[in-house]
Amino acid sequence: MVSEKRNFNAGEFLRFGLMGLAALCIVSVCCFPAFAEDYIIGPGDQVNISVWGEPDLTGAVLVRPDGKISLPGAGEIKAEGLTPEQLQAEIKGRIVSLVKDPLVTVSMVGIANSKAYLIGGGVTSGSMDLQRKTTLLQLLASLDLVRADLRGGYVLRDGKRLDRDFYALFHKGDLTQDLTLRNNDIIFLPALPEPYVYVLGAVETPKALPFREGMTVMDALLECGGFTKFADKNKTVIVRRENGVETRIAVKAEELSKGKDLSQNALLQRGDYIIANESFF
Repeated sequence: MVSEKRNFNAGEFLRFGLMGLAALCIVSVCCFPAFAEDYIIGPGDQVNISVWGEPDLTGAVLVRPDGKISLPGAGEIKAEGLTPEQLQAEIKGRIVSLVKDPLVTVSMVGIANSKAYLIGGGVTSGSMDLQRKTTLLQLLASLDLVRADLRGGYVLRDGKRLDRDFYALFHKGDLTQDLTLRNNDIIFLPALPEPYVYVLGAVETPKALPFREGMTVMDALLECGGFTKFADKNKTVIVRRENGVETRIAVKAEELSKGKDLSQNALLQRGDYIIANESFF
């Protein structure tokens, strides 16, 4: 049972204060990283509640699916949506009529309800556990973004769209576009309309190559093993379709390969076809 109100003498206060400080240091160092003060508690999480000198009010409790916890003498407490610090203040306010000047500590024992969700055709849909502080940039760096349209990405938080320039963040290092992910954030990454460059004709290995920013004609040709002995290198052509209009760009690849005309090393776009024509002689 919860003990009656009582006054601590100086010795008791010092002893309990030192015990509390030591326990708090152990929790901070051993259990979870320093972002715990900002962590938002959710259903399925387990929190440890300590009220110094009150064993009946001390122990680990599980946050129920309804987001509440039960505490003797305090009844039902809504923990979902609070940080550990906020829950600590809530508990202290509830038991102040039972314990004079209660010393309350709340720490995370188990984190089960911190997930971000990935959707959109540009990535494999799924969830990601946020067991530690994770930023949008860290998430993007862990994904296969070959098919992702970074310029069309955004974050949904609490039903509101947070626009961030994923492309500037990931490719240009613009950290003003970064943000710390929170529980239930939804990251939307649409698919690129055409993720490949196609190399056909008189090359050793004709194939579709995943497009990447800065990719050039020479990059694509080298990835396909170069020209065959039947190729007319200076009759290489890039076929490009934009807004329903087809454009053909001639490339003098022999001049390029000899380093005589580097202007021939054109930058490629998504969906480009590189056609290496054969010589008639």
